[in-house]
Amino acid sequence: MTPLRSGGSVPGVVEADDLGTYVVKFTGSAQGRKALVAEVVVGELARALGLRFPELVLVHFDPEIADGEPHQEVRDLHRASAGLNLGMDYLPGAQDFTPEVAARCTVDPLEAGRIVWLDALTVNVDRTVHSSNLMIWPTLGVAPPRLWLIDHGAALVFHHRWDGADPTKAYDFRHHALGRYTPDTRAADAELAPRVTEELLRRIVAEVPDAWLAGEPGLATPALIREAYVDHLHARVRASAAWLPTDFPSGEELAAEEARRAAKTQQGRPSWLKRVPDLHGKPAAEQDWSVHLG
Repeated sequence: MTPLRSGGSVPGVVEADDLGTYVVKFTGSAQGRKALVAEVVVGELARALGLRFPELVLVHFDPEIADGEPHQEVRDLHRASAGLNLGMDYLPGAQDFTPEVAARCTVDPLEAGRIVWLDALTVNVDRTVHSSNLMIWPTLGVAPPRLWLIDHGAALVFHHRWDGADPTKAYDFRHHALGRYTPDTRAADAELAPRVTEELLRRIVAEVPDAWLAGEPGLATPALIREAYVDHLHARVRASAAWLPTDFPSGEELAAEEARRAAKTQQGRPSWLKRVPDLHGKPAAEQDWSVHLG
């Protein structure tokens, strides 16, 4: 239906033959198949732990569907993605959890703690203040809006280098999107850690297609790779005391850090450039061309 060019992976909104609408992430994207493996493992783990995450489906994609796409990059992506791809249920009308939205939202500390705990367990490096990968949905009707998790392709960073995987590795949470809500990660750890069993992890990694697990150096078969995921994540759960984030900076401390960063950036600029506003971390403004068009 339409490509989504806001992210580096360029997913697309696709209507499937079950009449469902999905955001499809393609195997031919620059992030590669490991991003899709992370989507399945972390997304299904989130769902198993009671967090809100859109349903995932496997999508058989025919590149000829996109022959009319005018953008060369998108056409090349689709041509490289024939066969099995990953779809996420589309949430119509969902709103990005931006800093502006976060400023007027209330999030329960335990819910925030559960999400931070999951991110720390799976070493998700892409849930920051300026790239939250969280959505608010629904935004219409009588049902209350809720937080939904999306986009976990950047998680499980250990699977990019298995020989250096450390299940006790600390998690950098200073700029987490939910840090301002005083996440109760200790309560989340007590609640969730006992539920992440080897049996649950094996059931989840079994959902990953064999084709996405091929070609891993040192791990000759998909079965060995699946067992490596289970072993690492289960060891990390048992070592939660070593990586559990607890001492979140306050909103004032984060603002002060941002002010120091901005001042340092400004100080390093030549005098003529100091008049240019610092837009670091802020959303791009839409250009108003009407002033040029009359």
